[in-house]
Amino acid sequence: MRCPRPWTAHRALLVQYDIPGMAVAVTVNGQQRYFNYGVAAKQSGAPVTADTIFEIGSVSKTFTATLACYAQELGRISLAGHPSAYMPQLAGSAIDKVTLLNLGTYTAGGLPLQFPPEITDDAQMQAYFQQWTPDDAPGQQRRYSNPSIGLLGHLTALAMNSDFADLVQTRVFPKLGLSHSFIRVPQAQMDDYAWGYNASNEPVRVNPGVFAAEAHGVKASAPDMLRFVEANISPEGLPVSMRRAVEATHLGYFNVTDMVQGLGWQQYSYPVTLDQLLAGNSNTIAMQPNPVTPVTGAPPSGPWLFNKTGSTDGFGAYAAFVPDKRIGIVMLANKNFPNAARITAAHAVLEKLAAESR
Repeated sequence: MRCPRPWTAHRALLVQYDIPGMAVAVTVNGQQRYFNYGVAAKQSGAPVTADTIFEIGSVSKTFTATLACYAQELGRISLAGHPSAYMPQLAGSAIDKVTLLNLGTYTAGGLPLQFPPEITDDAQMQAYFQQWTPDDAPGQQRRYSNPSIGLLGHLTALAMNSDFADLVQTRVFPKLGLSHSFIRVPQAQMDDYAWGYNASNEPVRVNPGVFAAEAHGVKASAPDMLRFVEANISPEGLPVSMRRAVEATHLGYFNVTDMVQGLGWQQYSYPVTLDQLLAGNSNTIAMQPNPVTPVTGAPPSGPWLFNKTGSTDGFGAYAAFVPDKRIGIVMLANKNFPNAARITAAHAVLEKLAAESR
């Protein structure tokens, strides 16, 4: 594979944003290339390698969506169903008027980006949802929300009579062929787990919390994340139930300007300009309510680009792919740096990959 030179743009990012380490992985027509830069931990000076595990932040939501769609394939949940079917304590509350699909697409009617800081356990979480008052009717606005998709993951786990993290680690990751991805990093893999660095360049890792696993809890290597991207590009090799689940995450449900919100992934008609991609991942979309118009749940026609950003206090991630072109990219860094910088670099690489795939 003749590969574009992502290292020029990505090395510049390391300097510009003082990023200790980064792993970039690309695929075109089923061929992979990997580029590792810098260190996984400043203290030890250990280099970033193919085994380095990064926190992927909200890219984790694509796994939560995949699990939910898998549970629906097994008949354990219905995305058209309501929360009290799986959590009877929510019966009669405003949150019970929304569907699981609303939760997965952030269209419940105004759930916030984060829980209030006083919500620290499941009992408080339950009380919060019992008392929640919406700003709008379901399906009228999109407000990006960790409690929203977090509740979807929680309800899915309840319906499957298991712990959310266990389900992802024992049911989702193995069926996708991911062996170096975790929610709970085992002790034997801790040496591979990179340290993240916050704005003060202090070493940090993600803290536990209510719905942390469901909203931003996955840690993974770049080869595993590229394998996940390739499973989304060509899901036909997966076990049938998982193939259908992955395909279900590609359905678009709500238009938000040029972006279409699906389950986990955000998608754009392709080709997509850099300005469109930046707008769809802007603070206006991430931090504010935006009106939506529903679209059919039919499979997307024509080329589409799927993408998701993710961040924790010490890490930044980005994944994007175009199934029709059989191209994709993953960027994992142990510093939270601006989404616009990630997307600009990735878009340039994808443009070159698209030329290679012709």
